[in-house]
Order: sequence, then C-alpha cells, then structure tokens
Amino acid sequence: MTSAETYAVFAEREVKGYSPTYCEWASSIARDRAVLSLIDELPPRSRRPNLLFAACRFLGVQPGPYATFRDALLANWPAIAEVARERRTQTNEPGRCAVLLPILASLPQPLALLEVGASAGLCLYPDRYSYRYDDTHRLGPLDGASKVSLSCATLGNPPLPASLPHVVWRAGIDLHPLDVRDEAATRWLEALVWPEQEFRRTRLEAAIDIATADPPMLVEGDLVERLHDVAGLAPRDATLVIFHSAVLTYLDHEQRRAFIDQVRALPATWISNEGIGVVATKEQVSATPHDNNPTPFLLARDGVPVALAGAHGQTLDWL
Repeated sequence: MTSAETYAVFAEREVKGYSPTYCEWASSIARDRAVLSLIDELPPRSRRPNLLFAACRFLGVQPGPYATFRDALLANWPAIAEVARERRTQTNEPGRCAVLLPILASLPQPLALLEVGASAGLCLYPDRYSYRYDDTHRLGPLDGASKVSLSCATLGNPPLPASLPHVVWRAGIDLHPLDVRDEAATRWLEALVWPEQEFRRTRLEAAIDIATADPPMLVEGDLVERLHDVAGLAPRDATLVIFHSAVLTYLDHEQRRAFIDQVRALPATWISNEGIGVVATKEQVSATPHDNNPTPFLLARDGVPVALAGAHGQTLDWL
C-alpha cells in the first residue's frame, strides 16, 4: 500500500467520526504530493499516520486546520522526522481493560498478568479501575471508586463479572518500555491520544498516577526472545495470563508465528486483542459490530474468537 493509500484508509476507516482533526490531516496528506514525498523518505515503520501525527504533537504542533498543520510540518520536518524514526506507536489505552475483564474474571484466581508490547504497562491494572457496562452494570475496587472509570457498550450478552480479578503479579515486555515516572515518556503517551478525545487523555493521566504509585515490572526486549524467561518469573500458585492488544500486527509473519507457537507451549491462558486476521479471521466470526465500531478488534482466548471489540475498549460484541 502506498503512503497516499495508507493515509486515505486511516482517514476513512480509523479516525472518521472519532477525530475530525486527524481525519482532515490524513485525507489532505493523501492528496499532497510534497508532504507524501517527505513521508516516503522515512523508514516504512515510521510512516504510519498515528506515529507521524504524534511526533508532530510531541514537538508542540497544535490541532487545527490542515493548512496551519502543513506549514508547521514543513517548517519543523527534520525534528519531526527524527522523532518519528526514534519513537514507536505505543498507545497505552487503559480502556482496553474493559474488554479483557470478562475473560480475566472468569479464570481461576489469583492471576499473574504478563503483557507483551506493554508500553508503560497501564493495561496491567484491571483490578485498579472502575467499570460501567451499558450504564447498568457497574463494578470497581473494594476500597472505593477508581480515578479511572471505563465505559463499554455491549452486544451479545457477554459474561460480565460480579467482581474484579485478584492480581498478585504483573509484568510486561516491550522493545522500548516507557517509565511513567519519566516526563518525556508521559508526554509521548499523551501525544498519542487523538485530538477531540479529552476523555481518553484524562483517564490516561489518572492511570499514570496509579502506575506511578506501584510501577509494574517492565522488561526491555523482543517479545519472542524474552517471553519464556519472563513467564518463568510468575508465581506458580497463580493463573498465568499472557495478553496483548494491537501488538502482533507490527510483527512480520515469521515473528508472529514464532510468538504464537511459543505462547501455546506455555502453561498459561493466552488472550489476544488484535485486528481481524492477525490471530483469527473474519470467517471465524458470525457477529455484526456496533455501528460506531467499523474496524473492530477480534478478542480471542487461546486463539479462539470470543468477541469483537472496539479498538479503545469502547464496545464489546460477544460472539
């Protein structure tokens, strides 16, 4: 897919209806030969719209009309290109815990959580957040409502839990883990939140506060190379859960296959939350997603699809 096609698809299928600013920027870039020529000078992984736009905002480019954005992009291109080369798309969306929760709560307790592609590890705290499903089913920590409140609309009667899971160990693996105690790391996480989605920024800040008070163990390295060793650190009297969201899509076919083979060989429950086709295909699914969820993720347990899920945890359509 060319850069022009990538940006056009991003505008139409990913941010339309969610972020008017990014929709305008992406659709305009898709027709802007001068900007496309600069983007094509970047390494392929650095050309992604999410990453490029976050790099711009990390350096102070403000949401606004495309003409203003374009002037800022051209004027600051060397610095923007450097950030895009150095950084990675590490959107750490705690809202995804809302779609993971029904599976986590159904497992034998207590749990040992291991997230691959963990970023700053904010999805390692499903037991520290409050939840609201369809405005009718609410639950949260026993010691009171969390500063992080997650809302999720459901279809298909998912098995909503009566209580939160009991987590006794939490760890993550990432090529470049982000330390929530580092100001530049938290600024990068904030830059990855789309404009017009202040509610996501607010809960990101609240989740960072929770993680800062009790930082998870984050291991730097390749998820295939480090998985076995890190999994071996989990307490043996807990159910080990290995999970990931929007991570395997960044691996090539051989890396993806190697990870899947390895995780299947471990004594663990495997939860994947990826785009359709990454772990399982659309042919394995017989469900219609929410109208406001045009490009759903496919939630699977041990490779078996169980639900379609909103990319940011906003919807859960149980199969």
